[in-house]
Amino acid sequence: MYKLAVGIFLAFATGSAALAGEGMWTPDNLPTAQLQAKYGFTPTAEWTAHAQHAALRLAGGCSGSFVSPKGLVLTNHHCVNSCVQQLSTADRDFIKSGFLAREEKDEIKCPEIELNRLDTITDVTARVKKATAGRSGQAFSKADKAIKSEIEKECVAQDSAGTRCDVVDLYHGGVYALYKYHRYQDVRLVFAPEFEMAFFGGDPDNFNFPRYDLDVGMLRAWENDKPAVVADYFPFSKDGAAEGEMVVTIGNPGGTDRQLTIAELESARDLDLVPRLFLLAEQRGLITQFRSESPEHWRIGQHDLFSVENAFKALRGRLLALQDPAVFALKRKQEAELRAFVDADPARKAKYGGAWEAIAGAMDAYRSIATRYKYLEARRGFFSEYYAHARTLVRGTLERGKPNAERLREYTDSKLPSVTQHLLSSAPVYPDYEQVTLGWSLAKLREALGTDDALVRKILGNEAPDAVARRLVAGTRLGDPAVRKALWDGGAEAVAKSDDPFIVLARTVDPEARAIRARYENDVEAVVDKNSELIAGARFEKYGASVYPDATFTQRFSFGEVRGWDENGTAVPPFTDIAGTFAHATGSYPFALPASWLAAKDRLDLRKRMNLVTTNDIIGGNSGSPLVNARGEIVGLVFDGNIHSLGGNYWYDERLNRTVSVHSSAILEALGKVYGAERLVRELESARY
Repeated sequence: MYKLAVGIFLAFATGSAALAGEGMWTPDNLPTAQLQAKYGFTPTAEWTAHAQHAALRLAGGCSGSFVSPKGLVLTNHHCVNSCVQQLSTADRDFIKSGFLAREEKDEIKCPEIELNRLDTITDVTARVKKATAGRSGQAFSKADKAIKSEIEKECVAQDSAGTRCDVVDLYHGGVYALYKYHRYQDVRLVFAPEFEMAFFGGDPDNFNFPRYDLDVGMLRAWENDKPAVVADYFPFSKDGAAEGEMVVTIGNPGGTDRQLTIAELESARDLDLVPRLFLLAEQRGLITQFRSESPEHWRIGQHDLFSVENAFKALRGRLLALQDPAVFALKRKQEAELRAFVDADPARKAKYGGAWEAIAGAMDAYRSIATRYKYLEARRGFFSEYYAHARTLVRGTLERGKPNAERLREYTDSKLPSVTQHLLSSAPVYPDYEQVTLGWSLAKLREALGTDDALVRKILGNEAPDAVARRLVAGTRLGDPAVRKALWDGGAEAVAKSDDPFIVLARTVDPEARAIRARYENDVEAVVDKNSELIAGARFEKYGASVYPDATFTQRFSFGEVRGWDENGTAVPPFTDIAGTFAHATGSYPFALPASWLAAKDRLDLRKRMNLVTTNDIIGGNSGSPLVNARGEIVGLVFDGNIHSLGGNYWYDERLNRTVSVHSSAILEALGKVYGAERLVRELESARY
């Protein structure tokens, strides 16, 4: 299933210009000549700017878009699922019943969602490289963080509430760009269908097609206690796109590894994917058991179980790809050709020749610290929202007292609004769930680091992990946002004096977590970053800018067309319809349609298209991306890829990789005839750009 289409992949493997169907292109470097040749379409500067400003990033890891001048936002249900769950209670479960704000006053603020609209991109490569020139190891890491923090602080200026600025590494350090965003933190829930409909087919259908899913969520950006007025948005197309028609996604793919070295790919396979999958398998069992204990536990664990199952399936697909010998054969060919180009010229060899060995050495260094880094700094040993808040308090109050350029990157001035939004969130924390998840993760910490590890003994003493978890959860007050705010406002002194057991735990762990982080940043990250810059320089000398950069959770345009594929001799059509949704239903979860759909069946036009597939090149983070036509109209809403797309982290195969979207007509049909959302239908249908 995961075998490569070798002829197609060779175009990328040899570094030549990507096919028009392939590529996650930055808005300032679109493949216009290829698009004109393949689709007869050349995006103008005005078209591109409009699309850039109409598309959005959800800071928590998804994409979205404005679909009306009143700040209405279209994204996926699974991107707003955390908000829906945070706003739910045992008596008012919006996960089960769905949510609809029938009037503007009924729209409820999401505790933790932040929207980012990309305003400008500025090349800062020369400034960053000047600051890091001639440095290595700790000196490189320190200079790199300092110059990025300095640039971001200048960009934000005095408007941290409304502006976010990120220095982004593109082409693995070949280019550094400053991305300036308009930040929206007053984001309100407008519509979410029942979970049964938003994830119809559940895990069995996930990453598959045909699909019959309404994975739709609607938010609204508010400013000054009013719906935001926006100049750029995508109007809805009632009919959608025809088979063979060109379509575009504008989203924020989280990350790809198509330009990594062989040493980095081997490290990803052996040190990251395999241990992570084992952990996710256990975590899935833990949450499933918790949810089976009561209806309330079922509700509380829903979001985490969805996330774990989705991650497990996606990462398993990546592992299968990296276990395919064809992948490494082609990657070795790609690397060998670039290295041969470098070795052919003495000057190039002197400048770039040692980069691959240096990165391989960094991967050896990573191997020696990976487990400790993941369990302490990456918090795998502390699966707890209480602990997350405690570490933010311990670290954040200390970091705020330092010059901006010397802080940990996540606590710089540009990042603090997002940090405080989560810290002071009104989202509930559930003690019963915390006790279970923390007890399990502390047991995994002991298993990973060893019973005789000094820090493990300091944390557990003579108690069992479950007993420690019970004691900490019983004694904490960090579930109260007012308590967290008082500690945050009180600063480092207040946190240092606190006897809250989770604060004490975070203070105990923090010195070693910082130490292992410093080793990672200096011995691994800095070496990889510096030498990836060199490899990027060699790649630019050979290929120029005709290739796109790996994904970095920044805005990318992907161009494709509506097209099915051939699955072992069987044609898979590009569309499903609403009739198929009812035919696919069995009455049992996860194929049970909610009562609202069963009641509306006679009102629905069953011929309307439900889902569709296209050849657009996407990856995780693209969830919620608008699928638009050449006129900039919404023809679909991206929510998934097919099973073949799971290897898209490492390559793209136009024969098989497909993006899966909700059809625009299905969204309008469901809003009007299933949910009675006439207000939203009128707003969408009247929003003509």
